[in-house]
Amino acid sequence: MARIFITGSSDGLGLRSARVLSKHGHDVYLHARNSQRAQDAQAALPEAKDVFIADLTSIEETKSLAAKLNQTGPWDAIVHNAGLMHGVSHLKGKEGIPALFAVNTLAPYILSSLVDPPPKRYVFVSSGMHHGGDSSLRNIQQCSYSDSKYHNVLLAFWFARRLANKGVLSNALNPGWVPTKMGGSSAPDNIDAAIDTYVMLAEGSGASEGKTGGYWYQTRQGTSRGSGRETSYESSLDDEARQDKLIETCAEISGVKPPQ
Repeated sequence: MARIFITGSSDGLGLRSARVLSKHGHDVYLHARNSQRAQDAQAALPEAKDVFIADLTSIEETKSLAAKLNQTGPWDAIVHNAGLMHGVSHLKGKEGIPALFAVNTLAPYILSSLVDPPPKRYVFVSSGMHHGGDSSLRNIQQCSYSDSKYHNVLLAFWFARRLANKGVLSNALNPGWVPTKMGGSSAPDNIDAAIDTYVMLAEGSGASEGKTGGYWYQTRQGTSRGSGRETSYESSLDDEARQDKLIETCAEISGVKPPQ
């Protein structure tokens, strides 16, 4: 069975997916931003092997989390699920970096750059809202939620290219607009289909077996040529120069070099 780590898994889709993966017999490790949420997560999923604590708004705490992952690995899958959305525009991390950018964009970059050896599979959780993201990557630290979800696909595609020679699979996941604390109770999409997609990509099973550099929604791989908002992704995300630019920017801000 696989060893799987999911960021932002003290509640919501992260915890729900962890529960299913645990039922499948995998060794699942959770993540919470503080000790109270870690206790709540462990109580919600006693089968979890451990709960790692790190405030992802902090570069140093994110780097420390990567060190813990390296001590505990090697990993079969790491799912970059943690994300901020509402009411955080005024918040900054310990190093003064806006919290939304730090958690949604910078943290998955740092972890994916520092975990060594890399896992067999990376999953970057994006959103259909990435269609409203700014492809110019200007003023990146002041990014919106939509911008950050655009970044997540760029990260997934870049790491798919960079780590291909190591056999690592890296994919982006759009869970859809589902009824969670973030999505709201009236969200129309199927939450079970979202969880199925988390599980499939974390396991590398089903339609995702052997696939990398993909964008997935409800267990199906989308394209940049589709017409559906949820099933397709922006064609500009295929631009390798744009992917490279995001990586260079994240490296400069974080002081963490990308994997070679």
